[in-house]
Amino acid sequence: MRRLLPALLAVLALLLTWGCSTLDEHERAWIFQPSDRAWGNSADAAEGMDDVWISFASKSTSQPAKLHGLWLEAQHPRADTPVLLYLHGARWNVEGSAGRMRRMRDMGFSVLAIDYRGFGKSSPGLPSEDTAYEDARAAWDWLAAHYPQRPRYIFGHSLGGAVAIDLAARVADEKGTIVEGTFTSIPELASTFRWGWLPFGPLVTQRFDSLGKVARIGSPLLVVHGSDDTLVPGDLARRLYDAAGGKKRFLLVEGGSHHSTMSVGRAQYREAVQQLFSLR
Repeated sequence: MRRLLPALLAVLALLLTWGCSTLDEHERAWIFQPSDRAWGNSADAAEGMDDVWISFASKSTSQPAKLHGLWLEAQHPRADTPVLLYLHGARWNVEGSAGRMRRMRDMGFSVLAIDYRGFGKSSPGLPSEDTAYEDARAAWDWLAAHYPQRPRYIFGHSLGGAVAIDLAARVADEKGTIVEGTFTSIPELASTFRWGWLPFGPLVTQRFDSLGKVARIGSPLLVVHGSDDTLVPGDLARRLYDAAGGKKRFLLVEGGSHHSTMSVGRAQYREAVQQLFSLR
């Protein structure tokens, strides 16, 4: 038995490693639900937008990476027209966000939206928290290189809100950050589901801990949430807002769902953006 013990321990370690690896992959697939499709007829709204390709060497995978994005210039661009990096949520590709991109342009922004690796036409593979953060930073650097004189802002919807908060906490040259329909962390969000009583928190590898990062954002922060959002409870958004320091605003859109808040609250949204960020 003593001779067999090292072998048994080695097998157990191998099984645990395999199990954790498999759990991590399932978790990433569940969180991101990567797709090359846009929902409904939303792809029609992307007509006329320009394709953008961003290539970089990925440190997280040690592989070359390429991101596909859509660029929507402001209707009447000037030298000081603000540019917005749009970071979408799970499941659908960047074309699925074309409607929101156009609404952000109506608020005065030029907009760059990207697909994370694993989505749309970007490099294939199962996304992770680390690769999504890296993709957002690559897109931010692309904007800085192409529009160095124009003020730059960050926007994130749902899961993209967590990516936006991570980016805003890391960089120092953003003029403002907007998050919509987002949460404090994946473990806390999952705890609100029907099976949330299960003690799975310590096993979560893709944590997206926005609550622990939001206080490091150095620019004005706008947190937007819909009163009828049944996916992300409003109290998570409020807790995120409360943890933020500096200049900030919380906007609750009555009747807004997880997907309709920007369209339902368009006038409120515009007023909040213009007031908080002092935009004309």
